[in-house]
Amino acid sequence: MTKAVQKITLSPSRDIPFDKLVLSQANVRRIKAGVSVEELAEDIARRGLLQSLSVRHVLNDDGTETGKFEIPAGGRRFQALSLLVKQKRLAKTTPIPCIVRDAGSAILAEDDSLAENMQRVALHPLDQFRAFVALRDKGQSDAEVAAAFFVTPQIVKQRLKLASVAPALLEIYAEDGMTLEQLMAFTVNPDHARQVQVWDVIHSSWNKEPFQIRRMLTETSVRASDRRAVFVGVEAYEAAGGTMLHDLFQGDDGGWLEDPALLDRLVVEKLQAEAETVAVEGWKWIEVALDLPYGYSHGLRSLAGDPAPMTDDEGAAHAKLLAEYRALEEEYAGQDELPDEIDTRLGVLEAEMEKIETRPLIFDAEEIGRAGAFVTLDRYGALAVYRGYVRPEDEPVEETAVQDATDPAVAGRGDDRDLTDGHGSAAHVGTVIMSGGQPIGGDLPEDEDDGALKPLPERLVMELTAHRTLALREAIGRSPDVALTLLLLKLVTDTFRTSSASGSCLEASVRHVYMSAQAPDLKDSVVAKLVDERHAEWKADLPLGDDAALWDYLTVLDQGSRLALLAHCLSFGVNALHEKVNPYGAGISAGGLTRRMAHADHVARATGLDMVEAGWEPTVDTYLNRVPKARILEAVREAKGEGTAQLLDHLKKGEMASEAERLLKGSGWLPEVLRRVDLVALEVRTVPKGRGRMPKWPTASVKLTFPHS
Repeated sequence: MTKAVQKITLSPSRDIPFDKLVLSQANVRRIKAGVSVEELAEDIARRGLLQSLSVRHVLNDDGTETGKFEIPAGGRRFQALSLLVKQKRLAKTTPIPCIVRDAGSAILAEDDSLAENMQRVALHPLDQFRAFVALRDKGQSDAEVAAAFFVTPQIVKQRLKLASVAPALLEIYAEDGMTLEQLMAFTVNPDHARQVQVWDVIHSSWNKEPFQIRRMLTETSVRASDRRAVFVGVEAYEAAGGTMLHDLFQGDDGGWLEDPALLDRLVVEKLQAEAETVAVEGWKWIEVALDLPYGYSHGLRSLAGDPAPMTDDEGAAHAKLLAEYRALEEEYAGQDELPDEIDTRLGVLEAEMEKIETRPLIFDAEEIGRAGAFVTLDRYGALAVYRGYVRPEDEPVEETAVQDATDPAVAGRGDDRDLTDGHGSAAHVGTVIMSGGQPIGGDLPEDEDDGALKPLPERLVMELTAHRTLALREAIGRSPDVALTLLLLKLVTDTFRTSSASGSCLEASVRHVYMSAQAPDLKDSVVAKLVDERHAEWKADLPLGDDAALWDYLTVLDQGSRLALLAHCLSFGVNALHEKVNPYGAGISAGGLTRRMAHADHVARATGLDMVEAGWEPTVDTYLNRVPKARILEAVREAKGEGTAQLLDHLKKGEMASEAERLLKGSGWLPEVLRRVDLVALEVRTVPKGRGRMPKWPTASVKLTFPHS
C-alpha cells in the first residue's frame, strides 16, 4: 500500500497594524552590516515594502495571546518602518504585511531569524551590472539610478562599463572563470575583438594579473603622461580627431592616446611652429628634432652670451622674495628642525628666485647671423631651445689668413668657407629650418661669390714654416712645463671649442668619439649628466675666448688641477665602441678591435667601473626586445635561477621581454659585453699563479701624433 505524501502547510499571511508589532529578542542580527537603516527607510518610502515580516504572537504567562506580535525575522525592515513612523511619514496604524508563525511551532524563533539570513543568496555582480544597463535602457539616467540605490554616479558608470565588456568574457566571469579585478582590467579598451584576443593569450598563462591585461590592451597606445602628449596637450589631440582610452577603476594618469601617428604629426607641427618663432631672432639655421642624441653639439662652437638684465618689476619681485626668505631664516635660526610648512615655503621661495635669476642669454647680433639653434623637447615634455652654435663652415675667415695660409685648417681651401662682408659681419639671408639635416621650411640661402684671394704657392709655405717648426721642436724639448701647458691648451681647445677653425701648432689631439649607435635615452643617463656637469664646471672657469688668457690660466694652475683637467679632456677621446670589422682594410681590423676591447677592460679595471652603478639596467627597449628568446631566458636564469626561467619559457617574445624586465629590475644583471672581465674571472674560478697575464695595450684611443721632419 503506497504511503500518502504529507502535505506542507505554510504559515498564513495577514496585515497587522504597525503599533501591534515589537522587535523580538530572538533576532540573531546584532551587528550592523550592509545598507544602513536610513537608506532602507528611503527605499521603502520610494517603492514600498518588498518582503513581508515573519512574526509570532506575544503570549502572556498563562499562554494566552496579548494581541501583540514579535518579529524574530525582519528586524531591519521593522527599524526602517519605525524611522518612517518617527518622521511622521507613516501612520502608526498602517497595516504591515506579515507571515504569522503558529505559536506552538516546534521551530524556535532564533532558528527562523538565522535561516532568513543564511538561506539568502546574494545577487551575482554580473546580474547587478546588467540590471543597471536595463534601467538605463528604459530611460533612467546615471544620476537617477545612483540616487535609487544610494551609490555615486561614478559607481553606476563603473557597473555599466563592466557590463560593456565582450559578451564571451562576461560569460566566463559568470562561470567564475575570471576574477572581478580581471574583468575590470578589460574595460580599459572597448575593442571586443582585442579583449577576447588578450584573454586567449593569457588565460592559460601563469601571469594573468590585471596589470598585465591592462598593459596588453594599451600596448599600442601612448600614455597621457608621455612627453609628446604633454607637449601637444590632450585637448589639442582630441580636437584633431584623436581618441582616448580611460580606466574607470584605478588611476590612469590621464589615460592613453590611441593614435600615436596623429600624436607624432601634431608634435612635429608644433615644434616647427615653435622653430618659426625662434627664427625671428635671426639665426642662420634651426634644427628641429624630437630627440637630440648625446653629443649633438659635437664639432660646433658654442657662443658665449651675456645674461639679460632684470627688469624693474623682476628686480622688485626678486627683492621681495629674498626679504621673505631671509626673514624666515632669521626667525627659525635657533631651531634644530624647521616646521614642515616653513620648510615648504622656503623651497617655494628658492624656486621662484631661481626662476627670476635664470636669465635668457643675449648674443652678439653678428654672431647670431652665422649661428644656429636646436628646437626639441626635454624629458618632461616642455619645449627646449638651445641657442648659439656655429658650424665650422660658418666660421668667419679673415682674408689675410686665406692669403698667407697661416691657418692650417684653411690653407689651400679658402674658397670652401663663408667670408665676412666688408664690415666684418656674417651675411644673413634667411633662417633655414631643418629636420634630420634636411630643410623643411624657410628660404634657402642663395649661392654667394666668396671673393677669396688665392693662397701663396703651397711649396713656398711649406719651406718657410718648416724652419719655424724645427726650431719650436727644439725649444719645447727642453721645456717640460711649457710642453704640458701647450698640451693642455690644445686638449682644452679640442674639448671645449670643438671647432676646426681654432687651429693649433701642436699635432696632438683628442678626437671626439661620436656614438653613432645609441639608445634614445643615453643623453639622460646618470653618466651623461655627470660628464656634462663636470664639463660645465670647467667651461665656466676657463677663459676660452682668448688663447693668451687661456695660456696664462693654465700656466698658474696648480698641478692637481692641471692633471684633473688633462683627465677630463682625455676622457672625450675614449673609444670602447664595438665596430663592424672590415677585412679589406677600410675601418678597424679584427685584431685592432680585439686590442681595443682588451684596452677598454684594462681601463675599466683601473677606474673601478661598474655599469650597474653607472645606471644601466636591462629593459625591454635597451636589451630584452633586441635579443632572441634564448638570451632572455639566459639572463633570467643567471639572475633568478632555473626555476624562474622555466616559468617564462612558454611565453611569446613580447610578453617574455616585459616579464623579464620586471624580474631583472634591481638584480644587477649585466650582459657579457658590459661585465668587468676581472670580476667575471673571480666569480668563475681562481686564476692560478703565473696565469692571467695582461695583454699588451693597443694603440690608445686618445691619439697623440707628432709630425716628423
